[in-house]
Amino acid sequence: MLYYLFNYLNKNYSIPGVGVFQYISFRMAMAVITSLIVTTVYGRRLIDYLRYKQVGETVRNLGLEGQMQKAGTPTMGGLIIILGILVPTLLFAKLGNIYIIMMLITTVWLGGIGFLDDYIKVFKKNKEGLAGRFKITGQVGLAIFIGWTMYFNSDIVIRQEVKPPVIYDAPVLFHLKGKIPVYTQDIKSTRTTMPFYKNNEFDYGKVLKFLGGDPSHYSLVVFLFFVIIIITAISNGANITDGIDGLATGTSAIIGITLAVLAYVSGNTVIADYLNIMYIPNSGELVIFAGAFVGACVGFLWYNSYPAQVFMGDTGSLAIGGIIAVFAIMIRKELMLPILCGIFLIENLSVIMQVSWFKYTKKKYGEGRRIFLMAPLHHHYQKKGFHEAKIVTRFWIICILLAIVTIVTLKLR
Repeated sequence: MLYYLFNYLNKNYSIPGVGVFQYISFRMAMAVITSLIVTTVYGRRLIDYLRYKQVGETVRNLGLEGQMQKAGTPTMGGLIIILGILVPTLLFAKLGNIYIIMMLITTVWLGGIGFLDDYIKVFKKNKEGLAGRFKITGQVGLAIFIGWTMYFNSDIVIRQEVKPPVIYDAPVLFHLKGKIPVYTQDIKSTRTTMPFYKNNEFDYGKVLKFLGGDPSHYSLVVFLFFVIIIITAISNGANITDGIDGLATGTSAIIGITLAVLAYVSGNTVIADYLNIMYIPNSGELVIFAGAFVGACVGFLWYNSYPAQVFMGDTGSLAIGGIIAVFAIMIRKELMLPILCGIFLIENLSVIMQVSWFKYTKKKYGEGRRIFLMAPLHHHYQKKGFHEAKIVTRFWIICILLAIVTIVTLKLR
């Protein structure tokens, strides 16, 4: 909103200083600052309101140190994160940008599903919350919407270079790369970034080429399949990771910073050309959203760090996981998520391995056996006697290392 206001003032009245709103870096910084103010100042009021309404966490006794002391801590604090994302984005981003529109829809969509789950747990006194099939249905529904829009929307393109001689029906841009003339054109494509692969690019449209014929006929189905898997996996991974104070929040902030860097280089034609990576027109606007996301996570961490004064609940965890997944898909870096979101991945795998092995050994030996002392993985280390603050700090360090590796892979061919 403010972008359009100041842009109007700059064009019509030439007021000194208002032109700074044209710069993505400035608006990103303002988004971070605004998000921090919203989450820390108004977050405190929301926490007091949740405590007044007795919206407290119900804790099952799992034998973990300090666990029962958390009973009654206000939950549904994910509302603070969502507010911290929406307010700065609406103020500083170009609201007509298709990428911003899709990220706002993602935030509200998954935040709404998480809120409904928390509402059932807290106010309906149903510990199971929203049935799992309804959560999955909501996630898959969002994934189909995102995948379909990415595939068909005319504003979502990538820019590729083509050496002459090529004849085009429409005019194309022309520039000199060294001494070789190169044409550039914006095209619809199912290509994405894949680390450790030739040219770091992978095309969903060629996945089923072994079937013969033209594999591009199946590209939409293949793309939607990948999008569904990525969004449900990362969203549920964030949900599972949110088990001890500050773990999911801090990890998400680190991931958000990395995604902001990736969005900036992917949306800047000069830097993308220098790094020889895929340039995605208009995607640089996502940096403003990423700034709001990081600011919201850091601001929430002010109250969520050990000992937590508020929990985000599914309202926050489902939303932040989905935001990370959709954001990566927007900038065509979703196949880098297994590295970047390694914490979410290992937490997910620890639960899958634990449950699968328990069921297998119970069926074979008549008694279920465990791989970990307790799943998810962070509870395993709690059972081993590690203080949760130490577990969180070490997981953050691992996440920082994974973020560095993710950025480095841009230049590894």
